[in-house]
Amino acid sequence: MNFIGLNLAWISLATLFLVILISSFSRINVGVLAIGFSWIVGHYLAGMPIGQVVAGFPTSLFLLLLGVTLFFSQIKLNGTLDRMASLAIGLARGRRGLVPIIIFFLTALFAAAGPGNIGATALLAPLAMEIASHMKISAFLMSIMVVAGANAGTFTPLAPTGLIAADLISGAGLSMHPWKQIFLPSFLAQGFIAFASYAMFGGIGLLRDETSAENSIAVPVDFETPLSRDHWLSFLAIAALVSGVTIFHFDIGFLAFFLSAALAIISSADIKKITAHVPWDAIVMVCGVSALISVLESVGGIELFTEILAKASNATNVMGVIAFVTGLLSAFSSSSGVIMPAFIPTVPGLAAKLGADPVAIVSSINVGSHVVDISPLSTLGALCLASAGKHEDPRRLFRNLMIYGLSLSFFGALVCYLFFGILKG
Repeated sequence: MNFIGLNLAWISLATLFLVILISSFSRINVGVLAIGFSWIVGHYLAGMPIGQVVAGFPTSLFLLLLGVTLFFSQIKLNGTLDRMASLAIGLARGRRGLVPIIIFFLTALFAAAGPGNIGATALLAPLAMEIASHMKISAFLMSIMVVAGANAGTFTPLAPTGLIAADLISGAGLSMHPWKQIFLPSFLAQGFIAFASYAMFGGIGLLRDETSAENSIAVPVDFETPLSRDHWLSFLAIAALVSGVTIFHFDIGFLAFFLSAALAIISSADIKKITAHVPWDAIVMVCGVSALISVLESVGGIELFTEILAKASNATNVMGVIAFVTGLLSAFSSSSGVIMPAFIPTVPGLAAKLGADPVAIVSSINVGSHVVDISPLSTLGALCLASAGKHEDPRRLFRNLMIYGLSLSFFGALVCYLFFGILKG
């Protein structure tokens, strides 16, 4: 690489970290910021034609995310997801120690089925916190299980985060099985961290406690009212989406668009209200940063970053190193919108330089970037904090979530080092 090319690579890399830094301390959508910088760096500094810069915007990913989030916004608004969650919570039958465990698996299931970690947390955090208040369960412990469960399930090929990961992995030239090599490693690592935390922060005591009948779970749903026609149609649509993707291998984005349109026609849904609940900020964030990463790849920024990481790592400890770095950055930024698009493209070069397993490195990035999402500065932690009961001290809960979230950058790195480095080796 010549001197001019080297300087451009450094400039592009510095631009990426500047975008991450600004996103950490500003309300500006990082996707909008990234698109603006991709134009400046790509067109004016690197001399790329505007068409080449525009081509870096992931149109297919944009349509995919829009279709999936539109579909699940619709079935959330008609109350179907609330009914499903409330019915499942009844499985605890008033036993306090089982409630956080059920919450973990329930949020994992919802996240895995399509809403993703943000959707599942937004749906279940208010319900989980109400139950925690009623049954005298720590809001801190419940937050841990909600967020860990949401992240444990979010890497399926049905959920937005899993779709983002698969798209980034494919774009990096890697081939990984969506269930065995993307979802399962993350689920196991997140599950281990969740239940270690459950035991550490009072879960064992709850299991040993005998809860009286008057402490039975309160769920904000009228069970006397039968399921409506819209509920049953939504159940059929969810089954069609899952079977269409897993059995018939339909494109999930276009299938979600079709099913959403069908539901809207049959039930006369308010499309304006549904589209208003689509997470546009998150979609713009992911696609905008992907556009900037495309420019970095063109000017050598990704190659330069790979060389820097390679010098600080070896084939075994790279899993822990990259998990720690992604975790620390993700505590102040977006896991799937910023960190994953920034780091996954480095994996092929990093694995080649160190002789490491690219699957293990990707797994470490996925786990490291998401395990700290319990931080109140992250969307998931903020949702839990906002949903806590009025009797909770918000400043104390904020402090506990912040300390715990930051500590997970270390603990998550250790888990990745053990799971994907030592034990896998």
